[in-house]
Amino acid sequence: MKKYDVYGIGNALVDLELKVNDQFLYDHKVQKGLMTLVDEDTQFRLIGAINEQETERKSGGSAANTVIAVSQFGGNSFYSCKVANDEFGDFYLKDMNDAGVKTNLDSAEREAGVTGKCLVMITPDADRTMNTFLGATTNLSTSEVDENAIKDAKFVYLEGYLTASPTGLEAMKLAKKIAEENGVKTSITLSDPSIVQAFREKFVEVIGASVDLLFCNEEEAMAFTETTDVLAAREALKKEAKQFVITQGENGAIIFDGDTFIDIEPYNTKAIDTNGAGDMFAGAFLYGITNGMPMAAAGKLASMAASKVVSQFGPRLPWHDAQQVLKSLK
Repeated sequence: MKKYDVYGIGNALVDLELKVNDQFLYDHKVQKGLMTLVDEDTQFRLIGAINEQETERKSGGSAANTVIAVSQFGGNSFYSCKVANDEFGDFYLKDMNDAGVKTNLDSAEREAGVTGKCLVMITPDADRTMNTFLGATTNLSTSEVDENAIKDAKFVYLEGYLTASPTGLEAMKLAKKIAEENGVKTSITLSDPSIVQAFREKFVEVIGASVDLLFCNEEEAMAFTETTDVLAAREALKKEAKQFVITQGENGAIIFDGDTFIDIEPYNTKAIDTNGAGDMFAGAFLYGITNGMPMAAAGKLASMAASKVVSQFGPRLPWHDAQQVLKSLK
C-alpha cells in the first residue's frame, strides 16, 4: 500500500484574489486571461490601484491547488515546494497543513527571503488574469525533491509552470526519473498557453513521449502540438503521452485512455470565477483513478467538481462541498 495517492511538485504562491473590470486591465496594461510574471513592485502597485479591502488569501500555485483537491475528496497527498521564512511562508505552511497536505516544508529549514504571491484578478465575465511574483519559489530546485515521498506515491504530478525556471526544470526531471525508476506513474499539466508557447522545448524535454498522463486545455493542447484545431491536437498528443485529458470549459472534456477517446459532458453552472478550474479537474480526476474509479467515472467527478469551483470565488471548494460532489456520484 502506498502512503500517498499523489506527490506534487510546483510553485508555492499565496493567492490574493481581487475583482476588477476590463477597463482596469486596459489602463494598467495587463494582458487579460494570461499568467504574467512581474516584479514585486508591479504587484504592489496593482494591489494599491485596486484598493479593495476584502482580499481572499489562500495557499496556492497550480499543482498545490490540485493536491489540495485530492485531499479534499479523501485522498492523501504530498507537495514539494519552496517558501521563505517570512509571514507569508508561515501562512502557506499552516494553510497546507490545514488542508491535510504533507509537505517538504514540515521538516525543512526555510531560507530568508520573500514568499511568492499571485495576484488573481477576476473580471465580471468570470475570466481570471494572474500577475505573479515568484519570490522564493524561483529557486525551487532538486533540493526540494523528496525521493522517499515519490517512492511512496501512486502518481507524481508535475506543474508545467516550473519549465520557466532552469532549477525548476531540473527538479521536474529528477522527480520524473525517480518515479519511473520506482514504478510510480507520472503526470504533468501544461499549465498555461503562454508558458507552453514560451517554453515548448522544455516541455518536450520533460514529457519525452513517456509521461503516463497529461492534462491540458484546448489552447494548451494546440500550442504544444503546434496544430490549429482540437481534433488534430488530440491525435498529435497520442505520440506524446500514454493517456491525456483535454478540458474544454463549458463543453466538458476529452479523455484518451490509451485506446479510445471518452467524451465527458459538462455540468450546467453559472461561472463567476474560472481560477483553479483546471487544477480542480486534475485533482478530482487523479483522486478518482488512484482510488479505483474507471477513467469515465473519474472524468465525471472531475467535470462536476470543476463546475462547482467556477460557480464561486476561489480555486478550491469548501470541504463539505467536495464531499457532497463525491457522494452525489456514488
